Amino acid sequence: MTKNTGTQGRSNGQKQNPSVLDNFRPLLMDVAVPLGSYYLFKDAFGMSTFAALAWSSVVPAVRTVWGLVKERRTNALAGLILVVNVVSLLLSFVSGDPRLMLAKDSGVSSTVAIGILVSVVFGKPMMTAGMKPFLIKGDTAREAAWERLMTGVGTRSEGFRRKEKAFSVVWGLALLAECVVRVVGAYTIPVDTMVWLGTVIMLGAIAVGIVVGGGLAVGPMEQLLAAEVEAGAGRVEQPAVAVAA
Repeated sequence: MTKNTGTQGRSNGQKQNPSVLDNFRPLLMDVAVPLGSYYLFKDAFGMSTFAALAWSSVVPAVRTVWGLVKERRTNALAGLILVVNVVSLLLSFVSGDPRLMLAKDSGVSSTVAIGILVSVVFGKPMMTAGMKPFLIKGDTAREAAWERLMTGVGTRSEGFRRKEKAFSVVWGLALLAECVVRVVGAYTIPVDTMVWLGTVIMLGAIAVGIVVGGGLAVGPMEQLLAAEVEAGAGRVEQPAVAVAA
């Protein structure tokens, strides 16, 4: 009887698994949408640099204000994207040759990359917010296990936190490398070629972040999280078995 009750409690506490879109929504909203919309407005729609930056700033601006007003907390990634866009808007008034404009476009991803790496140094990796929903999957037991591992209570906390930092480091280095490659390309490759090649390089950096970050950090973290869930379930059921006896 006690065992069935415990199982029922876990079933009731578990939400329906969210879709892949739900899992990646924070990362999409904070990084992919602002960056992607900038290149879409500029390259596909032919907008000026100023207009493209202005329109791509809408989502991070709304996310930042919403976090401050409704959730009483700051959204680090959205805020960083907003600051970068505002600075880029000011810099867009500086006239220059086409190669300079191409090189300047990489400033967005480079600033985000530096922000991500700095956040790791300070012990608050920025990419964690986008990764957490993917690992939690709307399960209250997994969320509780996540909190134990993040606060140092779980027996596997050290390894879990190490992988958490590694995930942000991978993304930071991938975006930083993308910036370097695009700057070099802006001054060595024909402008017409670099206009479309820059987008390919950016997509390649994102692919590297997903594949390498997934294999190096997300996969191992999911295993550690599952083990912590089982360990937590064992701690909960053990007293119940003793009472039943």
